[in-house]
Amino acid sequence: MKEKLYTIPVNDAVASDDECPICNAKRSLERDAIDYAIGPGASYMESDIREITDRTGFCARHFQMMFDYGNSLGNALILSSHIRKVSGDMKKEMAGYRASKGGMFSKGGESNVGRYIKDLTKKCFVCDYYSETYRRYIATFFYLYENDESFRDRIKGGKGFCLPHMRELLESASDHLKKDMLDDFTKTLFEVQSRSLDRIQEDIDWFVEKFKYENKDADWKESKDAIPRSIQKLAGIYPADGKYSPN
Repeated sequence: MKEKLYTIPVNDAVASDDECPICNAKRSLERDAIDYAIGPGASYMESDIREITDRTGFCARHFQMMFDYGNSLGNALILSSHIRKVSGDMKKEMAGYRASKGGMFSKGGESNVGRYIKDLTKKCFVCDYYSETYRRYIATFFYLYENDESFRDRIKGGKGFCLPHMRELLESASDHLKKDMLDDFTKTLFEVQSRSLDRIQEDIDWFVEKFKYENKDADWKESKDAIPRSIQKLAGIYPADGKYSPN
């Protein structure tokens, strides 16, 4: 089974003591994809890859990560040929402009130019590069949950998940688990999340309390990093990560 190929990274993510192991695994995949796209010996030098990046470009998040990475020449080469492709396509669309009926907010209302831009900005070479592996990670997560008791125990005793990945796991569980195990997973997920949210609430509340004069000498307990952990739990991001670069 393909799932067995990914047991090591999924187990590593669960063992990371992260607020969300799915966030942890996805961040690693995303950084690997950025390295592939713009890092040393990067793929942009290969003509077949450049054809793809010319056609798809990158989403706003990954354009920003590539800029932050610091490879100015690599970014310029990618942008030069991508903009050339976009410019040619845009000029064709503008030459054949067909206005939308009733404006963009009406049902079915969208010009051909607007549709081209919308479709282009939904594409991303980096997202596409790791999306299939990410789907296999999710399948592997459920494979391990069903077949590895120690894995189940680690999930049950873990810190839970961010809310976006909780939703993803909850909505996709029925595609991977049979009835009894599905019920077990749902029960576990809700219990772990309830406990996790209570813990986060306690940490952020104590962070606030620490600013009161009477608590100035009190121990911070687990609250020093309560702000970034709370944001991650709610939004599935790492606000303290900063720029990702090879250095």
